[in-house]
Amino acid sequence: MEDLAGVVVVLIILFSAVVAGYQAVERLVHPQPIEMLWAVAVASVIGFLGNEAVAVFRIRVRREIGSAALVADGYHARTDGWTSLAVLVGAIGVWLGYPLADPIVGLLIAVAILVIVWQSGKAIFTRLLDGVEPEVVEVIRHTADHVPGVEHVSEVRARWLGHRLHAEVNVAVYPGLSVAEGHAIAREVNHQLLHHLSYLDGSVVHVDPIQEAGEEHHRIAAHAHDGLPTHSH
Repeated sequence: MEDLAGVVVVLIILFSAVVAGYQAVERLVHPQPIEMLWAVAVASVIGFLGNEAVAVFRIRVRREIGSAALVADGYHARTDGWTSLAVLVGAIGVWLGYPLADPIVGLLIAVAILVIVWQSGKAIFTRLLDGVEPEVVEVIRHTADHVPGVEHVSEVRARWLGHRLHAEVNVAVYPGLSVAEGHAIAREVNHQLLHHLSYLDGSVVHVDPIQEAGEEHHRIAAHAHDGLPTHSH
C-alpha cells in the first residue's frame, strides 16, 4: 500500500499541473481583470510559508522512516509553496500594469509542477520495480566492511517492502575462525547495520571463508543424473 499511495500522490501532482496549465492558457486567450491584489499577495505569502513548513517536516520524517510516498507528498507541498510565491510575482506584475503577468506565471507554475512529477515519479516507480537507491547500498557495504573480523564484503542485496528495508550481505572472514566466532561477526554486522539505517528491518548475513568469498563459489557446475538432461543449480 505504501507504493500504491506514492503512485496516487504522483498522479494528483500531475493533475495539478494539467489544471494549472489549462487555466493559464484560458486566461491568455480570454484575459480577465484581477481584483483585490493585496488579498492575493497576502494569501500567497501565507500559502508559501505554510506549505514550505509542511514540506520540510514531511521530507525530514521521510529520511527517518524511508517512506517514498511521504517524500513525494513533501515535494507536493513544496510545489504548492513555490506556486503561492509565484502567484505573488504575478500579482506584482498586474499591479505594475502587466495584466498578462498572471497567466504567464501560471504557465511557469505548470512547468515547475511537471518537474516535481518527474522527480517524484522516478522515486516511486524505482520502488515499484524493487530498486534501491545506490547510496543506501553503499552505506550497507561501507558499514559491513568496517566491522572487526570482516575481511571483504562480496555481495550486497537490498529491497524495499513499503518503507522498511530488507538486506542480504555476504561477508568474508579468516578461514581459521570457529563457527561461533563467524556467527558473532555476522551478528555484529547486523547490529551495526541496524544502527546506521533506522529504516532497516533486518539483514541476512552470510559468512564465507576469504578464499571462497562470493556467490560464484556456491554454484554447482552442470551435471547429469542417471542419463537425465544436463542441468545446474
